[in-house]
This record gives sequence, C-alpha cells and structure tokens, in this order.
Amino acid sequence: MTGGFRQSMAWLHTWSGLVVGWVLLAIFVTGTASYYRTDISRWMRPELPLAAPLSGPDLAAATERAVAYLAVHAPKARTWFIGLPQPEKPVLDLFWRNRPGEPPGHVHLDPATGAEAAVRDTEGGDFLYRFHFELHMAPFWGRWVVGICAMIMLVALISGVVTHRRILADIFTFRRDKAPRRSFLDAHNVGGVLALPFHLMITYTGIVTLATFYMPWGVTAAYRGNAPAFFADAAWITTPRPPANRPAALAPVGPLIERAVAMVPQPLERLTIANQGDARATVVAVFAEPRGIARDHPQIAFDGVSGAMLEARGLDLRPAAKTFTTMTGLHEAHFAGGGLRLLFFLCGLMGCATVATGIILWSIARLPRAGERLFLGLRLVQALNVGAVAGLPAAVAVYFLANRLLPIGLAGRAEWEIRAFFAAWILAALVPLVRPYRAAWSEGLAAVALLCLAVVAADILTLPQHGLRRPGGDPLFVRFDGAMLLLAFLFAYASRRVVHYEAPRRRGARSTIPSPAAAPAPPVGR
Repeated sequence: MTGGFRQSMAWLHTWSGLVVGWVLLAIFVTGTASYYRTDISRWMRPELPLAAPLSGPDLAAATERAVAYLAVHAPKARTWFIGLPQPEKPVLDLFWRNRPGEPPGHVHLDPATGAEAAVRDTEGGDFLYRFHFELHMAPFWGRWVVGICAMIMLVALISGVVTHRRILADIFTFRRDKAPRRSFLDAHNVGGVLALPFHLMITYTGIVTLATFYMPWGVTAAYRGNAPAFFADAAWITTPRPPANRPAALAPVGPLIERAVAMVPQPLERLTIANQGDARATVVAVFAEPRGIARDHPQIAFDGVSGAMLEARGLDLRPAAKTFTTMTGLHEAHFAGGGLRLLFFLCGLMGCATVATGIILWSIARLPRAGERLFLGLRLVQALNVGAVAGLPAAVAVYFLANRLLPIGLAGRAEWEIRAFFAAWILAALVPLVRPYRAAWSEGLAAVALLCLAVVAADILTLPQHGLRRPGGDPLFVRFDGAMLLLAFLFAYASRRVVHYEAPRRRGARSTIPSPAAAPAPPVGR
C-alpha cells in the first residue's frame, strides 16, 4: 500500500474485493434469488395448489391431527414444530427434534385428513436462502465465513466511494464499445454507484442480523452464557421452561389455538410444543409479522397441561429490540409488495454485476503483454471467474432441472437435488482450466442459456396443470418460465458477444488488437 490516501484506498478496494469476490458473488446471487424464496418453493412443489387459509374450528381440528400424528411417530422427541397451512403451502409441515445423536424428523400432512401428503421431497427456495448465509456448511463455520466476507464487502464499498473522484458522473458513463478493461470498469462503476445505498444497507444489515452470533461476549457476561434468557428479555422468544421430569398428559391443543387467534389479529404461522408428555410442557403459538418493516413475530405461550396462558411476547418490543427487528426486516424485505420486491431484486442483480465485473477487471488488468507468458496464478483466477460468473447460474438451473426430472419417490430426493447443484458447479469450475479463455466464457454462458431453456421445457412437459397446457392453471409457472426465458436470452446474448467480439482499433493502428486473452492491459488512465 503506497502513495497517497486515495491510492491506498484504491489498493484496499482492489484486493479486498478480489480475496472474497467469488464467495461474495455466491452470497449475492443466492440472496437475490431469496427475495422470491416463497415463489421458488411453490414452483418446486407443483403438487400443492393455492388454498384459502384455515381459520376457526378447521384450524383447530388440523392442529389436533398434527399433534395426534406426532404422538404416534415422535413420542420421545424433545420438541415438536408444527407449521400451519398457508395459502402458498396448504399442508401441515411437521418437524421434530430427537435426542442428541438421532436425526430429526420431517413430514407433510394433509390438514383435512391427517394423512401424509403426496409432496415431492425438496428444499425448494429454502436451500438458496440458507446457502446465502451458511454456504451449505456447518452453521457455525458457514455464518462466520459469510460474516467475514460481509465485513470485507463493507470495507470495499467504503474504500470504493473514497476512490471515486467522479462518483455521480459514473452513473451515466458506460462505454461498451471501448477496450474490455474500460467497458468492464464502466459497468462496475454504474452497477456499484447506481445501487450504492442498497449495497451499503444490505451489507450492514446482513452483519447486524447475526451480531449476537459474531459478538456474543456481552450476552455471555450479562447472562452467564444463558442466551435464551437474553432472547426472552428482548421479547424475541417466550421464556423457556426446563422439564419437571414428571409425566403428564398434554391438554387438547385446539382450544388453545382458538384462544390465541382471538388475542392476536395476525395469521397463525406455527406452533412449538416443548417438553410434551412432561408436567412442564409448553405450547407456543407464533404469529405472522404485522404489516411494516420490522420483522416481529408475536408469540403467546400456554401451559401444555393446564392450558393457562403463561406470557405474550413480541407485541410491544423495546426500542433496542425493535431496532434489531427493523434491521432484519430491511435485509429480508418481507414487508415489500410486488413492485418494491422487484426493485430489491434488481438492486441485488446490480450487486451481482458489480462483484462479477470487479473480479473480471482484476484479471483483465493483469493480462500479459505481447511476448509474455500467462502466469499460473492469473490462469487460475480466470478459470475461477468463469466458474463463478457462469458456473453458479448454471448450478442453480441444474437445481431447478433436477426438481423436475428426478423420480418423485427417490429416497433422499432433496439431497440429490443439492448434489446436482454442486456437481454442476464443480464441473463448470473445472472445464475452464482446460479450455482457452474466450472459449471457456462463450461456452459457459451458452451452457447457462441452454440449461435455462431446459428448465422451461421440463416444466411444460412434466406438469399437466401448467398454464400453457391447461387454461386457468396456476400463473406462477408461466411467470417463472418467463423469467427463465429472459435469463436464457441474456446469457445467450452475452455468449454471442464474446464469440464475435473484436477489440477496437487504436488511432493510427493498421491491424486489429488481439483478443482479450492476449491483449496487453492499457495503461492506467487511458
């Protein structure tokens, strides 16, 4: 780091972005897709139709059926979680935790009959959502890796702002017919500056949402390591009760549901039943977020044996807790309607483009001059760039394709979809190592376009209820396929541009400048 302050900031911006650029791109891509997490999950479970939410006696009866199923199939589980039917997922979503060392259980039930629902096993949009902040790693390590990358991203954003002398002019400057380095730099600046408020907000709130995970020492000191007590004092959860180790029958849950619904105007999302079969069993009703930015979940806890109400939480949060839930709400945008959600999505795409052009710029600026050999480190960076920028969208498309093509009854089907995702990504990262640079880019981008088209074809051919095959069908499938067709067009156009690209002639030059893989990097400032 040499030179003046601005030069030092430029050095910091360049290297901080490169070190974690590939991980940041994966975080941005999956996070941007997570704005439509519910729609993706619905598309990946086409057996589930839209249905009106249950209420009153129907909701209470469905809950009783869920409890009856759990009492038979998970009698020794420590905790039962019952996701209640929602319009986008009209089934009972049951999950339970067993003793340490035993795998958890998960099943969907028909709320009308209590029988197991015929729903394909898939993680749906939840896989992309959790990958966004855990990278499909163990939660402890995955969240730490993402947190470190987010902190470096914040440094890169601030140093980038300091580096720019003409930050407002960069919004309106894009010279796509110039040399590759200049075009990518303009694209990097436009994407970064135009959505800069979003980038700062989404990076900062992403760190804040896991602040107690990254900095637990205050909670540890004040609560002697009892984190649940801290969360209860913040009114984010109800107070946990230890078991009494005395057996007792669980009270009927239906009347408790009716009482809880009468107290809170929000729809009921789920139930948590802890210490079932014990004298200190607790039934917690968790409601949907009230309308607004803050991500609050009102909760009411009942004694599972007597049915007496124990406490209500989240109805009136204190300022500090309210600030935290507002930060979380800003990051996840659950409050956003259709238009605002689309704006968040487009800003997320600009974040993806900013990171992608940044890592490509690094390799373009270090291309060898005529007569020099390409050093191994740069060759590896070039391959990783292709594997990240083209490989990750290809992997997501394969994930969608596997959802339609894998047999419905395949054991561990959800895991096979995820394996297909990673297999495609690994393949897309390895192929550029043995292909010429320009060919790797054109082939990788073309592969994404073909995979997107394959997703559309598989969707139409495998679903009799698709809107293009049966008028009046669920319009979600048509909208999803339209988005995939648009992506296919964009990636196909990018592939064609790479194939037919010719570097511009310099003034006075008699021959065409070589392709980007062999062209010398222009001097700084040109």
